[in-house]
Amino acid sequence: MKLAADLDAYLEHLRSERQLSAHTLDGYRRDLHTVLALCEAQAIDAWSDLDPRSLRSFIARLHAKGHASRSLARLLSAVRGLYRYLNREGRCQHDPASGLRPPKGEQRLPKTLDADRAAQLLDGAVEDDFIARRDQALLELFYSSGLRLSELTGLNLEQLDLAAGLVEVRGKGNKSRVLPVGAKARSALEAWLPLRALSRPADGAVFVSQQGRRLGPRAIQLRVRQAGVRELGQHLHPHMLRHSFASHMLESSQDLRAVQELLGHADIATTQVYTHLDFQHLAKVYDSAHPRAKRRSGDGQ
Repeated sequence: MKLAADLDAYLEHLRSERQLSAHTLDGYRRDLHTVLALCEAQAIDAWSDLDPRSLRSFIARLHAKGHASRSLARLLSAVRGLYRYLNREGRCQHDPASGLRPPKGEQRLPKTLDADRAAQLLDGAVEDDFIARRDQALLELFYSSGLRLSELTGLNLEQLDLAAGLVEVRGKGNKSRVLPVGAKARSALEAWLPLRALSRPADGAVFVSQQGRRLGPRAIQLRVRQAGVRELGQHLHPHMLRHSFASHMLESSQDLRAVQELLGHADIATTQVYTHLDFQHLAKVYDSAHPRAKRRSGDGQ
């Protein structure tokens, strides 16, 4: 069949002239054979007969079968490569994939802790020693103020005003914003700072090692992960605490603009992901509380 012969010639071109790896070549082969099978099913017997409408229909069909947006984007890229080759060889004069985009993937919502799990993480007994007090202070500050990891690692003493309950941070684009520091975070910081001074810090970093060196991102990620395993029995990373802060603020205040300001998002569309999290919370409350939210198993259609 001419479709298959043209495809084999293109794959040989990729192997011999482009010298693609066997792994990459297998990916092209799988994707293009998927399109080949769809063409055959529609009685399309030449690549020149595949038009944008038919290809769009193929993509929609694959998406309906559960193919991810990323895999469909890769497939379209393979089709474009095939048609560049066919046009160059004089076998076609068009590209049905030109201008086509894969369906948008389902937005992956950030993982969060609910309020009870956040309390479980933070409310346990804390040993009165250097590492325990430091780790408690950084966990409390992450959750209290919704800091980014880079903002916490770059934090210096002059940015803290514990008497006023405020912290000034430098976010993306070196933009400054002032955030509230909750009472429990203030208490944790007040317990930590005298111990910090004992390490004779090399600079004004708020969070330092026992040797007085500023904690870097990897060190803080490790401490957060260890706290998650120890207190919650689950994976935990700094951004999950920031997500939890945002979600809980939005659940309580319903003020998207305020949460945007607190997080330091330049575009409110970035903050709107938390409205989906909030809706999930409300939907669960509705399902569990409303007398007509769920049909009883004995109800008819």
